Amino acid sequence: MNWIVIEDKTAPTGPKVLVLTGVDCTDNSAMPIDLLVFLVTAFVAALVAGVAGFAFGLVAAAIWLQILTPLQTTTLIVVYGLLVQGYAVWKLRHAIDVERLLPLLIGGQIGIPFGVVLLDRVPASEMRAAIGVFLIVFSLYSLFRPKLAPVAGERRLADGGIGILSGIVGGATGLAGIVPTVWASLRGWTKDEQRAVFQPIAVAIFAGSLLWLGGTASFDRHTLVLLVIGLPAVLAGSWVGLRLYGHLSEAVFRRIVLILLLFAGASLIVQLRHCF
Repeated sequence: MNWIVIEDKTAPTGPKVLVLTGVDCTDNSAMPIDLLVFLVTAFVAALVAGVAGFAFGLVAAAIWLQILTPLQTTTLIVVYGLLVQGYAVWKLRHAIDVERLLPLLIGGQIGIPFGVVLLDRVPASEMRAAIGVFLIVFSLYSLFRPKLAPVAGERRLADGGIGILSGIVGGATGLAGIVPTVWASLRGWTKDEQRAVFQPIAVAIFAGSLLWLGGTASFDRHTLVLLVIGLPAVLAGSWVGLRLYGHLSEAVFRRIVLILLLFAGASLIVQLRHCF
């Protein structure tokens, strides 16, 4: 992991170096590469979310965990994800069933604080390993899943349990929409019904995580600088993604994304091995 440094030439005593993350503060040559990687990842993650309706956190975490701390990565994913998913929820507001969402919403808010505590206590290497394994499992499942009988009918207790798990995962990693996305795909709902469930849940968990992370001082100066720098890339990626949604085959595009996520997860595991 390299340092990202930004010189503040407005400081009264001369240039001041703001260290955002890393292991070697003398390697200033790494700054342009890391910053470019951060911005490109923000754009691509927002584009993918605009097309597929989810996976901003998956795409962003696969790369950002290489150059940022887990806490910075989660905080940025939560804030950006709230913006990207919030717009989609507004567009889908006519299809939202509040009664169907309620158990998932309540469970999600219960799970968030447990996830935030986990984020503070799990070492960075273990967090990377967990993200990598999850990326691989999720990608393979989505690419090769068998035709299973749908989990039909009223399943309020199961919905609540999935909500709690979603909150834990969202609070710990920022991947708020993944668990409800998989669950919605197993319920036998139509495409519109699925998106009208997992996207509002993701927004609620992002919002709850935002409050909890703010309470744990996650919004330090360095993270706020990254947030401002990456915002234009996220907005541009969302706009392009929504434009592409109406012109490209979602099935083909989603398959390509899942293959890329599979390789991203594998890269996290491979990199972890080099640390030992």
